[in-house]
Amino acid sequence: MADLKMHHDGSTVLVPQPSSDPNDPLNWSVLKKHAFLFVIAVTAFLPDYGSSTGAITNLVQPATFGVPENIVNHALVGNLFMLGAGGIFVVALSAYFGRLPVLFWFSIVALLTAAWSAAATTLESFEAARILHGFFSTVAQAGGLMFIKDIFFAHEHPRKINIWSCFIVVSPYLGPFVASFITWKSTWPWAYWVLTILWAVALILIVGIMDETYYDRKIPQDQQPKRKSRLLRLIGVEQWHSRHQRNTFLQAMSRPAIAITKVPVILVTLYYVFTFGWVIGLNATTGVFLHELYHFNSEASALYFFAPIVATVLGEITGHFVFDFSARIYRKRNNGNLEPEARLLPLWFATPLMVLGIVLLGFTLENHWHYMVMAVTWGLFVYGIIICTTGINSYLLDAYPEASGEVAAWINFGRTVGGFIITYYEIPWITAMGTRNALGIQASIVAAAFGFIVVLQFWGKILREFSGSVKFATD
Repeated sequence: MADLKMHHDGSTVLVPQPSSDPNDPLNWSVLKKHAFLFVIAVTAFLPDYGSSTGAITNLVQPATFGVPENIVNHALVGNLFMLGAGGIFVVALSAYFGRLPVLFWFSIVALLTAAWSAAATTLESFEAARILHGFFSTVAQAGGLMFIKDIFFAHEHPRKINIWSCFIVVSPYLGPFVASFITWKSTWPWAYWVLTILWAVALILIVGIMDETYYDRKIPQDQQPKRKSRLLRLIGVEQWHSRHQRNTFLQAMSRPAIAITKVPVILVTLYYVFTFGWVIGLNATTGVFLHELYHFNSEASALYFFAPIVATVLGEITGHFVFDFSARIYRKRNNGNLEPEARLLPLWFATPLMVLGIVLLGFTLENHWHYMVMAVTWGLFVYGIIICTTGINSYLLDAYPEASGEVAAWINFGRTVGGFIITYYEIPWITAMGTRNALGIQASIVAAAFGFIVVLQFWGKILREFSGSVKFATD
């Protein structure tokens, strides 16, 4: 114990143990680490922001392209699907080419396809732009855990994941919020020109601040790849020369497939399919009823998105403390040991809030209650989802730290698949059954999906041992 490096509090052992190498990301300054976290969080914000922008532009584009709204919606659906599929490729390519060059080159294409979306004059061109944008925009969103794991110690992960998750969860609400004002005052292409500007800012931050965060702790310090030029690392030249020290191309491509064979990864992915999809569904539901039931104009509808935005911020603030508190409780009850399953404890608090929020939202819309009641009930669900998002990411990162990118990619895949599916069915569903019945079923699905978490809470360690480690060539 005396030889182990400790946190400055004197009681927390640093995991993993940092080397004496100043190029080891764990040895970087607090300011540098948090600058990196900020860039990753901002870049992770943009994919869902851009995707949810389509929920508003879809309302006015039929007049531009001369087709029904359900046909224009194909661009949104394709974009959503590629956000999930692209993430699987992102982490595989990062394992071979390095984190930084994949982030840099993909962000360039994301910037160009955002501009293409704004400049498109035909539906076919717009759809192609949106689908490609979904694939190339997802690096920091699908692979965010890679960067967090690289630069922060294990005891810091939940708080940093909470910050990163907050940017992701708030983005589907800020997208419609901004797009509503833009389409109200201007034309729909400007919604995508704003997205283009934001991607340009993100790319400037990546070029100006980011560096390669991967550091192989299995290699002795004197054999570590020499860091000569940040520019060469940005474009991937240095990582290419040291690729023989990481994974072969086949090993890199197989990593996501190996990760999804682990039972905890499967269960968490399924949980998120049946939980996060309602973020997209409730966006659509409230958007329709704000116009039809409460007669909100575009400006009022945009302002209404403050409700989930505030709920997300409150969830981030709560999560900043609740995960440390739950970890302390778990340690006291388990002789000082902290198993990954401790990260799931806050979900027992958050899930009832999500279920209650959806149920009450259904009753609010069915009975035409005041729109402020709708804001509070919608906010309950959003508040719960940010805590659940942090919890499941922290759990899988603790369970499979060597597969940080792969587990994040599968969580992201579950999130986008849920949104992809519900995009097709939400409005017809509530139209056919009424909001009370439709949202009641949706709340039941969220409650039932919590069964996956219960299984992991009580039998997660057994399932992890049964599934075995991922046994990757590198972390």
